[in-house]
Amino acid sequence: MITAETPVKFDRRKVKDDTLLQLYKNILTPRLIEEKMLILLRQGKIAKWFSGIGQEAISVGVASALQQDEYILPMHRNLGVFTTRGIPMNRLFSQFQGKPGGFTQGRDRSFHFGTQEYHIVGMISHLGPQMGVADGIALAHKLRKDKKVTIVFSGDGGASEGDFHESINTAAVWDLPVIFVIENNGYGLSTPSNEQFRCKSFADKAIGYGIEGVTIDGNNVLKVYETVKNLAESLRENPRPILLECVTFRMRGHEEASGTKYVPKELFDVWGRKDPVNNFEKFLLDEGVLTDEIIETYRSQIKKEIDAGLEIAFAETLPPPNTLKELSEMYKPININDTSSQSGKKTNKRMIDAISDGLRLAMRQHNNLVLMGQDIADYGGVFKITEGFVDEFGKERVRNTPLCESAIIGAGFGLSINGYKAMVEMQFADFVSEGMTQITNNLAKSYYRWGQHADVVVRMPTGAGVAAGPFHSQSNEAWFFKTPGLKIAYPAFPSDAKGLLLSAFEDPNPVMFFEHKALYRSIDEDVLDEYYTIPFGKARLVKEGNQVTIVTYGLGVHWALDVLKEHPEISADLIDLRTLSPLDTDTIYQSVRKTNRAFVLQEDTLTGGIAGEISALITEHCFENLDAPVMREGSLDTPVPMNADLEKNFLPKERFKDKLLKLINY
Repeated sequence: MITAETPVKFDRRKVKDDTLLQLYKNILTPRLIEEKMLILLRQGKIAKWFSGIGQEAISVGVASALQQDEYILPMHRNLGVFTTRGIPMNRLFSQFQGKPGGFTQGRDRSFHFGTQEYHIVGMISHLGPQMGVADGIALAHKLRKDKKVTIVFSGDGGASEGDFHESINTAAVWDLPVIFVIENNGYGLSTPSNEQFRCKSFADKAIGYGIEGVTIDGNNVLKVYETVKNLAESLRENPRPILLECVTFRMRGHEEASGTKYVPKELFDVWGRKDPVNNFEKFLLDEGVLTDEIIETYRSQIKKEIDAGLEIAFAETLPPPNTLKELSEMYKPININDTSSQSGKKTNKRMIDAISDGLRLAMRQHNNLVLMGQDIADYGGVFKITEGFVDEFGKERVRNTPLCESAIIGAGFGLSINGYKAMVEMQFADFVSEGMTQITNNLAKSYYRWGQHADVVVRMPTGAGVAAGPFHSQSNEAWFFKTPGLKIAYPAFPSDAKGLLLSAFEDPNPVMFFEHKALYRSIDEDVLDEYYTIPFGKARLVKEGNQVTIVTYGLGVHWALDVLKEHPEISADLIDLRTLSPLDTDTIYQSVRKTNRAFVLQEDTLTGGIAGEISALITEHCFENLDAPVMREGSLDTPVPMNADLEKNFLPKERFKDKLLKLINY
């Protein structure tokens, strides 16, 4: 077991002198940058700093051992990954200061960025989710038979998160070539290891996943380099995950403002003697590989590069606020044509048939599309939408997953980063809560933050009306409606379901695709057999009238049709939104300005729902045209009850009918 008292022992074996010198220069670079950053922090020239002093050997050893085009997913204390990969210093310094020359245009800070040019995928503050992303990147390599390795970092504290378990378990089940590097520095911010976990070694955890675990001295850059180099060579030929624990210690606070008062002083003394830079320098001097003259040359050269980079970064002006630019760069641009009116053979299809048909055509159209979900392979999914897909597309592209929604959504993002398209099926929309961080903080924000699109479609059987109770019946589209960066489709008819689904796979942006379970087998329509697309943001005018505008989506469209059939005296424009984001406000406003009355209906619980937002938009933009208050209705503000009578009372159909008649007679 490696502890603070374990001496740093270098063994150069057959490592050549020029490799040793390059390792030394690589480990010296982040140390000198950090020393400069601490000065700038005290001068108020940078706002925040997460120090990696004491841990440089891990970052440098890992980055030096990999091929340049193999992906690394680093964290706070991995400056050495960025410098070893050769990122120009001025770009790093611009990033730290929020300048345009960085990688996020001032939209994110420090190491919260990625860059395809250098094959680095930066972290988000939630720490754990990047492990699932690494799974997806590695899966793409494995599918292409690239013989590449992916490395993802976690701290010992971050390894307590559920994503750690989910991601390693998925990698183990799928034999993915991922090295999970755990930087065990003894603390998660101020919380010591004995309050984080009970195991003596992280490598021991590997046993539970059926994979290999290795523990090494994380302050020995040569040991890290040799270990990672050997493991990577093995994984390229025999893909599988490995858990690599690097025992180390950080000599500064979690970040500089937090200080180090919670750490016993004697730990700094003993770990100070294991300093990774000083010890390696002494070893190379003793070996005769390094001389005082070379040291001085390297230091002088690196400091000049630092000063030159800072001069460029300081000379940059901060990006001026530009509202149009901010809003226009939430999504990767895409133009999808409406080809739904093309001539061709039509076949009567239920909603479930149309969705299955759309999925099958998408798989044929995009040979880089991978479907992932629980029980979707041989079983065909709980609703049988993917039945028979394995026979046509194989298990590599139609993949059963463990029960780990977060890791699989993260893997979808990783696939997108590495050139694939991904579909992730939630067995029920309710279960998406397990993957909220990946969706709302990774998928939704990545393009805005660092220009990386997330070509991921999340399919979700949703809604009530089937007596399935509180955990299989929720309408949770509003969870995502308020999250910038996501697109949301919610079709009400089979033809729209197929066309919108095919558009979702054309779109490089993340799409939440809602499919109402009660409509799967209850409605049918003649649907084009061929491939066609329906652009997002274009509502469907289901019925035309002049007394009132009814705005709704999903099952609400069919409730409205039932009520209008029951009351033929009502002349209504019935608008099926089809997509909630983007929202077709033009069609809504045009209709309301004609009818002078508006009713917004949703299946979701009333409070905080999409109907409230649409009602506000109508009031704001059509107030002068209104002859009555804007009305809205939704389900009761309770969980969805299972009992059929209670569920009927929960749902808004009857209340909608009563309220609509009052609005007509207002």
